[in-house]
Amino acid sequence: MGCPIAHAHAHAQHQSVFVFPRCKLLLIFKLLRSFIQTRKFCINMGDSKDNLLWISWHDSAWIPILNPTNVMDYFQSTTNPFYDRTCNNEIVKMQRLNMEHLSNLTGLEYMLLHVQEPILYVIRKQHRHSVSAVTPLADFYIIAGVVYQAPDLGSVINSRISTTVNHLQGAFDEARTYSRYHPSKGYWWEFKETESKDLEDENKKSQKKSSKDKAKEESSSAFQRHRVNILLADLAKKFPIKNTPFPASNTHLPEQRTSVEDNSKVEVKVEVKTEPQGHKPPPEKKPRLG
Repeated sequence: MGCPIAHAHAHAQHQSVFVFPRCKLLLIFKLLRSFIQTRKFCINMGDSKDNLLWISWHDSAWIPILNPTNVMDYFQSTTNPFYDRTCNNEIVKMQRLNMEHLSNLTGLEYMLLHVQEPILYVIRKQHRHSVSAVTPLADFYIIAGVVYQAPDLGSVINSRISTTVNHLQGAFDEARTYSRYHPSKGYWWEFKETESKDLEDENKKSQKKSSKDKAKEESSSAFQRHRVNILLADLAKKFPIKNTPFPASNTHLPEQRTSVEDNSKVEVKVEVKTEPQGHKPPPEKKPRLG
């Protein structure tokens, strides 16, 4: 019979061979799911109206006359959501001073950073601590009169990671549908269903293409034929066909040719008949036998 403890230990070892990979896969799936949920939460938080990365602004009245001298006035419009009216630019503007006085103030300010006429302007938002100490906060670029906020490095990495995680989730979900398990066989992959699905998809695509080709090859409708006939009739009235008669002199050419040929034949016959006889040798005289 054997010891029951040994049987239980062997059965536990036999089960652990098949259970461990499944537990490992489930753990990976749980970790990925929790990570995806946190990333989705962050993305939804970033999709709020307060996030300036998702909006743009423009004023169509200013776009034709934009140039490096008035682009800051265009950016400081009251309807521009990217412009903070508590900045030092507003103080200088209200005091009617030159923008060079911004370096003497401390606090939030905007400056024209880069110009590429006539389409690109870059404006920087920065915090000035002193005349030489400045901390950049954000960059805004104007392309063809439309203002956008340039994304920071954290936003770019966040977007790339979210797309990567989304594709990974789809890959793991699809891979899970192909895995099979049986206590006596273990784990294996089964892709027969996918092959049949691929064939079905290809057949559907080919049927759609054939239906589109048939639709293209269909004859025109009665309305189209009627309209074409009307257009052709109008063209025939505007540009009638002119009947050009053939010249009458060309009709006698074959008769003249035949008469010339006949005359040449007659002349040849006459020349043959009227040969002179003086050139013939005299007849020979035969001796008489006595």
